[in-house]
Amino acid sequence: MLDDRKTAILRAIVEEYIATAMPVGSSHIANSQEFAVSSATVRNDMAVLEREGFLTHPHTSAGRIPTDKGYRFFVDNLVPNGTLGSIEQAKVGSFFESAHFRLEETLQRTSMLLTQLTNYASVVIGPSVEVAVIRSVQLVRLSNHHLTVVIVLSNGSVENEQLEISHDVSDENIVDAAFKLQKLMLNAPLRDIQLMRAANHKSADGISELCEKVLASLDRTRNDETFFVGGASQMAEAFDAVEIVRNVLHTLEQQYVVVTLVRDMLNRGLSVAIGAEHGVEPLSACSVVLAPVIADGENIGTVGVLGPTRMNYPQALATVELVSDRLGRRLTES
Repeated sequence: MLDDRKTAILRAIVEEYIATAMPVGSSHIANSQEFAVSSATVRNDMAVLEREGFLTHPHTSAGRIPTDKGYRFFVDNLVPNGTLGSIEQAKVGSFFESAHFRLEETLQRTSMLLTQLTNYASVVIGPSVEVAVIRSVQLVRLSNHHLTVVIVLSNGSVENEQLEISHDVSDENIVDAAFKLQKLMLNAPLRDIQLMRAANHKSADGISELCEKVLASLDRTRNDETFFVGGASQMAEAFDAVEIVRNVLHTLEQQYVVVTLVRDMLNRGLSVAIGAEHGVEPLSACSVVLAPVIADGENIGTVGVLGPTRMNYPQALATVELVSDRLGRRLTES
């Protein structure tokens, strides 16, 4: 356990390195008004912090930089309750007040907003379509031989299918079929389509045949993730080494890898993963900050940012928390 002075020195080094990306020397810390000790005392404490794995130093500099362990101590013990400035808060508020888009566009724009606020890459994973609850079912005749099925889901998305029907299907048949479908489908998850088809098969009449045609058109495998990565190009400016930039950008292009990383973090109860903690070797120079998106009391998605390990953790945590809260409220209202 670090004593108060070493803790304060570690915090000062982390904050200075986050701000400048330059190794921090003992004289810089000693000259700070916060410390009434000599440069030699600070240097000794920094040497202890290095031996214990909180700091390291580049070969070309006498200054120190934080290790992943140092950042972890900072995040777990020293990060203040960050708040966004009034301009940033107003920007978030204005965005979600006007975010009356389809689900996919809202999520994509949210990823862009996160990047604009943090200058890091952003990750937004939306609600799974398969677990979304059906809120509305409508049948609309287009012509004597064509019908459109429209269902509205609890995650804000809309699905529609066009069907061919025989000439003897009357408007009254369509109304009766819509009524039966509403009883079968409303407030049930979309993944239960096969159970709905089984329940419908218990009846053998013209209305049930039309309902079966509708249900069959909706019974298919869907992409289970609505996934967006924004600001990947921002990462090119975060690292000096070309190889690191190449690895990071290549990994961000692989949706499966990023989604697996996010799921693994959530399963381990992590909101912040630093460096190698997340287990994705090409992103070992990066940290990830996540927050769940809650709507109607359920966890329906995730938002987060990915940046260098020297990211501004207080700002990143505050931004992700605020955006996740407002996105959840937006989806609840939808």
